[in-house]
Amino acid sequence: MGRPGDLFDRADEWADLDGFAAGTRPGLDIGIVSGRRRQGKSYLLRRLAATHGGIYSLALEEERRPALDRFGRGVTAALGLPAELRFEDWTRAIRLALGLDGGGHGRLVVLDEFPYLLRGSPELSSALQAVYDDARDDPAASSAQLILCGSAFAIMSELLSGARPLRGRARLDLVVRPFDFRVSREFWGIEDLDVAFRLHAIMGGTPGYRDLTDGAPQSLHELGGWLEATVLNPAHALFGEAEYLLREDPRITDRALYHSVLGAVAAGSTTPAAIGAALGRDARSLPHPLDVLQSAGFVRKTDDVLTRRRPSYGVADPIIRFAMLVVRPRQDLYEERRAQTAWAASQDAFSTRVLGPHFEELAREWTRRFASPATLGAPAGITGHAVINDPAGRAQHEVDVLVLAPEEQRHARRAVITALGEAKATRRPRSLDDLARLEHIRSLLVDRGHDAGTARLLLFSRSGFGSELVTAARDRRDVELVDLSRLYHGD
Repeated sequence: MGRPGDLFDRADEWADLDGFAAGTRPGLDIGIVSGRRRQGKSYLLRRLAATHGGIYSLALEEERRPALDRFGRGVTAALGLPAELRFEDWTRAIRLALGLDGGGHGRLVVLDEFPYLLRGSPELSSALQAVYDDARDDPAASSAQLILCGSAFAIMSELLSGARPLRGRARLDLVVRPFDFRVSREFWGIEDLDVAFRLHAIMGGTPGYRDLTDGAPQSLHELGGWLEATVLNPAHALFGEAEYLLREDPRITDRALYHSVLGAVAAGSTTPAAIGAALGRDARSLPHPLDVLQSAGFVRKTDDVLTRRRPSYGVADPIIRFAMLVVRPRQDLYEERRAQTAWAASQDAFSTRVLGPHFEELAREWTRRFASPATLGAPAGITGHAVINDPAGRAQHEVDVLVLAPEEQRHARRAVITALGEAKATRRPRSLDDLARLEHIRSLLVDRGHDAGTARLLLFSRSGFGSELVTAARDRRDVELVDLSRLYHGD
């Protein structure tokens, strides 16, 4: 059906949900929708239910009997049944809501914040399994759709795993993710690209954060005051957002440990050994907390494109990284309403540990998603980072962007490399020295047996390029310069 006019972006998500809700095969189809809070899941699902004449039910944190009664009241009201009708078990209530009780046509039902229901009614997954299996075995069953939605990754990710009752029974498994940096700029309505970049480095692409503010800053002059009124203001909801996100995962019980791990990763400790050294712990004690943080979406683990056994960890959520590097180290100053002093003292960390890594991430995203084959010399294959050994120079070179040919696999011994890139968010324009460094790395790759002799050299800069570099790039087909304007608008 037609996409709601008040829905910003989310065209792919709506198409997936709309197609699922319009299903016609007999029996019950189950869909899982998950994603961090404030991504717009409920917004999407309320409109989906309204569009398809379905029932939307939002769960609250309450015991089984109140939760079942709340659901029952919503169902009887939606179906025009007597208000005094009361359900004694979830199976009958779900059957009636879906229209699988033999009394009419099947319909769409959305159970939002499903993990809240499971806490008070752990039998609910088994009840849904029974409803699903009975509907599949009944040749006369009508077509119905059930969507289970939740923000708790730890719970939602396990619904379909192992021997869980719903394993193998869901046709849709949709994760609603934050907006990318381009869509985020449009959503916030920011014209100044440097402001858009900085705001995305702080807030990420979570659309719900806009509802907590009075508009967006439109200049660098406005940005400081805007931050002091929002994410740096102890009275504002965004000030404690990172802590709130961590508390959502029931597995994070030793908060001191998990905060320490996140703080170390945010500060630049990207390997288990480095994280262990920063915490004064044996690296062998870190796999579990790192796995929990990764599965919860707080930490991102990436592998070196060329070399095995060289994983790298980074903070996946910008607002958590900002909290760890900017807010927590001077939280007492912010709570004393000395935000200007604290913010001024945080500028070095903000520049090197927030803006720098975020610019590198956007450079990889741009290369993977937006760069044209003409820019890269071929369609983008596996894209990531790499560390290149330089035995003669007794050094290692970190490559921010490395692109393999489409047919290549990660860790190939003699890979076809189509592009190399370096991204810097510093205030210094890029120069011929930066180009020479990339040329040197390209030659090292060739010496190691990789097919990289014609690899494109990508220089990303937030502060522009020197005139000599611009002239050199203009005369060469293997050099591409990417500034903020091209990052946001070009290919």
